[in-house]
Amino acid sequence: MSTVTVPLQYLAHGRTGDKGNRSNISVIAWHPALYGVIVEQVTEAAVAQLFAHRRPSPVSRYLLPRLHAMNIVLDDVLDGGVNDALNLDSHGKALSFLLLDLPIQLPLALLPLLRRAPPSPDTHSNGDTP
Repeated sequence: MSTVTVPLQYLAHGRTGDKGNRSNISVIAWHPALYGVIVEQVTEAAVAQLFAHRRPSPVSRYLLPRLHAMNIVLDDVLDGGVNDALNLDSHGKALSFLLLDLPIQLPLALLPLLRRAPPSPDTHSNGDTP
């Protein structure tokens, strides 16, 4: 199957919240047909690897299939939380942008469902020809 690599933001949007030293990132598919690809590739392991520099412990994922969404919970990633962090983004609001940059292998058949046009498949494809 031919695929193209695109950032998650082309398939979904996100929202970040925080409570103490915990960050919650919601990922909501732009189209219901994109949800399966998101669930398949935005795994706890993939998110933990993406945020490895923040040393989350643990990463939990909660699926919300009727909403075509998921909630990712990352513990211990806000440098102690709002009151303790010297971090400029102590609420972790920018963390959703990091997650939305996660590379996703998208089947070419789903390209018309993206929120915006992807980069040229010539530079981001897996080598298969459409």
